[in-house]
Amino acid sequence: MNRMSLLATSCAIAAAGLLVAPANAATSCTALAEVLRLPNTTITLAAEVPAGAFKLPGPVGPGGPGMDLAGLPSFCRVAGTIRPTADSDIRFEVWMPLTGWNGKFVGGGNGVWAGSIAYGDMVEPLERGYATAASDVGHQGSPVDGSFLTGHSEKLTDFGHRAVHESTVAAKAAIAKFYGEGPQRSLYASCSTGGRIGLMEAYRYPEDYDAISAIAPANPMVPLMVMSLWTGNATMRDDASRIPAPHYALVEKAAMQACDADDGVRDGIIGNPPTCKFDPAMLQCKGDGAERTDCLTAPQVHALSAIYEGPRNPRTGEQIYPGLPVGAEAQMQLLTMGQEPFPVATTFFRGPVFNDPTWNFRSFDYDRDVERAKAYGSDALDVPPTGLDRFVAGNRKLLLSHGWSDGLIPAQSTVNFYDALVKDVGARRARDNVRLFMVAGMTHCAGGAGPSAIDFLGAIDRWVETGEAPERLVAANPPSAPKRTRPLCPYPQLAQYTGSGSTDEEQNFRCEAP
Repeated sequence: MNRMSLLATSCAIAAAGLLVAPANAATSCTALAEVLRLPNTTITLAAEVPAGAFKLPGPVGPGGPGMDLAGLPSFCRVAGTIRPTADSDIRFEVWMPLTGWNGKFVGGGNGVWAGSIAYGDMVEPLERGYATAASDVGHQGSPVDGSFLTGHSEKLTDFGHRAVHESTVAAKAAIAKFYGEGPQRSLYASCSTGGRIGLMEAYRYPEDYDAISAIAPANPMVPLMVMSLWTGNATMRDDASRIPAPHYALVEKAAMQACDADDGVRDGIIGNPPTCKFDPAMLQCKGDGAERTDCLTAPQVHALSAIYEGPRNPRTGEQIYPGLPVGAEAQMQLLTMGQEPFPVATTFFRGPVFNDPTWNFRSFDYDRDVERAKAYGSDALDVPPTGLDRFVAGNRKLLLSHGWSDGLIPAQSTVNFYDALVKDVGARRARDNVRLFMVAGMTHCAGGAGPSAIDFLGAIDRWVETGEAPERLVAANPPSAPKRTRPLCPYPQLAQYTGSGSTDEEQNFRCEAP
């Protein structure tokens, strides 16, 4: 019986509800606990999981709650801990289909400060026949608390880049041992911190992956933390500057009224926020505006303008990081509510940067303290756009994307990274190996007023397979929302309505240069 016949037989048995080893397996799943020997690594689990039987082992970080695990096929689950240094504790998992493996591997990252296995990055790849892996990026804890880094330089290195690289090496070894051959193609797809780690993989470990999809990358991370602090401080500097939640809806409605039709169709989506001419001063109350819900006071207008502008060095005027875009007001509240700015940022500065439990965000100097923060963490956390030449020169593929309505990570940061990268590697090489797709109306990673269900994994897989860079992707609404699709165009092209047909169907739009 040849290999294809064996595979067909194994699939038939699996369909009958029985667990079987893959037709080409060199080692049984449970045996991996004994035979998989890797430096500085302890395998803590190797077990077969029946179809639909996986249960989350405990609380998980971003992407975890609400995951539908019922559709997971049977798979070999391998878990382990990697300790490249005495202060390291990197936990990872590898999931490998028991039947129907497509011969490929997908790695993923995590969200914010991580702190648990990113199961959310593993579900879809496994369902699609990929072997997949994820990690806790070097620590167990709250995803919004960066204080775990305080006094732990090796954990900074692990979180910055080493943890996902080491997990990738371990995953490939497990795949080779289990199936008797390594993956024929290695892909990476993740968002936010995971997007930043994808860029870090391309920067520091270009041989790890053949293609990377970095969605809304939290990069450069240290200036991003400054932006989060600045945004919260804008509304928290005094009581008069605070913006109540209902007022964000007021601002969002006014911004939409001003800019929705700029792309030729009024559809509840701002197509290109950088060209939007909305000025929050148009909402300023006549008089003092006290106790009003239909306008903003002068201090509130000032705070909102500072958020849109983003942090600047008060001495040099230099832009430290882009501000949040018009259209991001729905998520903007996450950074501006409460007694302190976003804890992702405040715990970073109070803990590892200043190591001072009494530190107050109002004391932050946006000149001197920015440099202190960069000196602490930029080498480990930030990816420069001028360092990806080895990745691109190897004919590997980088697909960048970002939602224009992201209220946590300003989309302009990814545009700036892309522009600088193209300048560094050259337009011709970038044309073959780098793409940026901006998603109108999408908030952080997914959701928002615009369609945001996008097959980025399939896009990079096809790109490697065919060698042809994607010239158009399709975004759709989730099944629970009214049916709507829109094209995504390679930056700087924009989707323009043709003038005929439904504006809810992507084929009625064309990609055009601005």
